[in-house]
Amino acid sequence: MPGDSARMVDTARGPVHFQRLASENGTGAPPLVILHGGGPGCHASADFGEAIPLLRSRELILLDLPGYGRSPLHRPPGPRFTGYAHVLESLLETLSIDTCDILAQSLGGIAALTLSALHPNRVRRIVAIGSQPVPAPPGIRVDPALGARAREQYYGGPTSAETLRSEVMALEWHDTNAIPVDLVQARYAASVSPAGLAAAADPRVLGTPEDLSWMPGRVAAPTLLLSGIHDPFGEPAYGRWLARQLPHGIHAVLDRTAHHPQSENPSETVRLMHKHFDSEHKPEHHAKG
Repeated sequence: MPGDSARMVDTARGPVHFQRLASENGTGAPPLVILHGGGPGCHASADFGEAIPLLRSRELILLDLPGYGRSPLHRPPGPRFTGYAHVLESLLETLSIDTCDILAQSLGGIAALTLSALHPNRVRRIVAIGSQPVPAPPGIRVDPALGARAREQYYGGPTSAETLRSEVMALEWHDTNAIPVDLVQARYAASVSPAGLAAAADPRVLGTPEDLSWMPGRVAAPTLLLSGIHDPFGEPAYGRWLARQLPHGIHAVLDRTAHHPQSENPSETVRLMHKHFDSEHKPEHHAKG
């Protein structure tokens, strides 16, 4: 079993930074890959910092996707989400990992679903939090442009840790008074990295838009979709609907949380994750909440 390490690695799709944490008790489960969201300064160790201590029964691989955290931008970027899926598949190949579970936030969840659709044998199970890979049907409230507006507002003037907290992270947390100071500082430092500032100047460097309407019906991995009940990016009904589009999708709602329930309520998020990953049977088409 590998020990704890953090490093840059060259894959067939370009260099990426990741952190590998050994299991503390050797459960024998496949590695758990953790993928972050897409907001300014998001990276795996920040987005899941509150949950990671509860996950140490698993071998963890915390990946920063290109342009986030310590991973450099890849040029040319190509289609965004299939590009991220290919990067993840290439990292698994580089690390000689045949299959994995994935726990992912928002943007990272879209990458995980896309990987399962493209390389079904690579992903055993997925937990995706607040992910919106395809447009909502009529009658379901979502705000797909909210993230772009928040990014533009944050980078439109002098950046600071306080403006990141008040203009971006306040959308991710229901109880904004509970946002940890150290998390704000970690996100701020990543938001003003060379890659972060390049993406602020031209978001196209993160990848070109693509139509993923082909993807949900091809997701092979049993998938738990989690929604924060107060998520301003989209109401829980979107997650419930998306679960029905997946071959093996289920849905659950977390109370008193917004877009980052793994930070606001890590114990319940991890409990639901373990229940899903430890299940011996493929989930049926149903949704909770």
